[in-house]
Amino acid sequence: MSEVLADVAQVSALIVALALVHRPLGDYMARVYSSRRHLRVERWMYRAVGADPDAQMRWPAYLRGMLAFSLVSVLLLYLLQRVQDKLPLSLGFAPIDPDQAFNTAASFVSNTNWQSYSGETAMSHVTQTAGLAVQNFVSAAVGMAVAIALVRGFARSRTGELGNFWADLVRGVVRILLPICVVAAVVLVALGAIQNFAGIHTITTLTGDDQHLTGGAVASQEAIKDLGTNGGGFYNANSSHPFENPDGASNLLEIFLLLVIPFSLPRTFGTLVGSVRQGYAIVAAMAGIWLAGVIAVTWLEFAHPGTASQLAGGAMEGKEQRFGEGGSSLFAVSTTMTSTGSVNSFHDSFQGLSGGVLLFGMMIGEIAPGGVGSGLYGMLVMAVVAVFLAGLMVGRTPEYLGKKLGSREIKLAACYILITPALVLTGTAAAMATGNGESSMTNTGAHGFSEVLYAYTSASNNNGSAFAGFGADTVYHNTALGLCMLLGRFLPMVFVLALAGSLAGQKPVPAGAGTLRTDKPLFTGVLVATIVIVAGLTFFPALALGPLAEGLAV
Repeated sequence: MSEVLADVAQVSALIVALALVHRPLGDYMARVYSSRRHLRVERWMYRAVGADPDAQMRWPAYLRGMLAFSLVSVLLLYLLQRVQDKLPLSLGFAPIDPDQAFNTAASFVSNTNWQSYSGETAMSHVTQTAGLAVQNFVSAAVGMAVAIALVRGFARSRTGELGNFWADLVRGVVRILLPICVVAAVVLVALGAIQNFAGIHTITTLTGDDQHLTGGAVASQEAIKDLGTNGGGFYNANSSHPFENPDGASNLLEIFLLLVIPFSLPRTFGTLVGSVRQGYAIVAAMAGIWLAGVIAVTWLEFAHPGTASQLAGGAMEGKEQRFGEGGSSLFAVSTTMTSTGSVNSFHDSFQGLSGGVLLFGMMIGEIAPGGVGSGLYGMLVMAVVAVFLAGLMVGRTPEYLGKKLGSREIKLAACYILITPALVLTGTAAAMATGNGESSMTNTGAHGFSEVLYAYTSASNNNGSAFAGFGADTVYHNTALGLCMLLGRFLPMVFVLALAGSLAGQKPVPAGAGTLRTDKPLFTGVLVATIVIVAGLTFFPALALGPLAEGLAV
């Protein structure tokens, strides 16, 4: 079988697997978030934090609970890094510097998992498991909770109540993330990933040099890093390291894990609002954009323009032979169109236009299918905008799922959309204007600018992947990127929850002759066009200075 046919078969198998679990997993998550029953272990957790899981919250209370939990998480993770040398299983590692500890705490709590450190030489076993891995679970559960709150805003009427944040958080971890991760970790171990608390092993290579290998609880962290669209690797090489991602089978499993919940949540949405066809319209838009990205990047990498790539017979710089161009391209698109940030190849080595596609996947808001929870609520906000624009074109009052979209709802949606572009463009401009961007570039010219643009796009959109040549471990970038991660995560959530509260308080409007059918292919097309146009108009000038200039110059 040729490499092209093998890659087509790989993508086809992935699509079939995602389609098979879409309905059962989506329906299961709907039952989890609508259940009135509490498990015993969940009751213990509620008592530990002093929460009443049956108390309904309006959006300000839901927001306060989410922000308080996240603030405490940042402080605890920062403290853990600063005292890790005094804890068991420290491996002899020193405390993390203050600026890097802040960056890492902001990164993992915001579900970004940007890493300006090398995990196997900086983080102790306790920090990795009790700190980073725990945040992988709870930060993902926070995103899912906010998404479910928005869905309840559409499903409920004449009430401002959106559920209970603490119940949604705990159920997301206990009933969804944890069971799937247990199974996934066991499968990864069977495929060759390691799982232990070993220390540092020194081995002698074939050339006679010494190499130091650190063991750890890798498989368990790998499972939740992908399932929770986190992305932070145990090792600096992330999923290109054989201890994290041994072969092609594990590579396909990891891609499946990072896509399965985002692609299943639209089914949950459709079930909870009482129309599964609405969920199909949303997932169709997600799948269309994702598949277009996969085809574009794979084709560009196989075309391998440029003298060096043509002489080598392929664009294999920065890629693992065991994954090839197809497996690397599929992983890269999937990780940038979700908020995962996990990598099995170095995006800095992709072709110029390929890097532009990866950047664009983040710039559209990582909604195709997006992060766990964040992808769904981001797509629903874009659906609100699409309905509003369609209503303007035909001269009718815009309605979505029986809710009128007035000035308040559109203002909240607009604020949501404007936050991350402002952070990306302002952060990139400030880095370049102060010289901090140029001093951290490995390359010059358009590709060097792409490194800086990619870093601030990744941080502001809570992705976490990077053009590996960018030197991010400076006081300036650790601080600036950390602030972008926190603002890019929590400011949009403020507007999402406010929008949910506004929708939940409305009286439902019966569908009429002038109501736009949002469960039809026409609306899916309008939604995709809205996403592409909004992102294109916002980011085209920046893309023209970086990946487009580089790609067209080859």
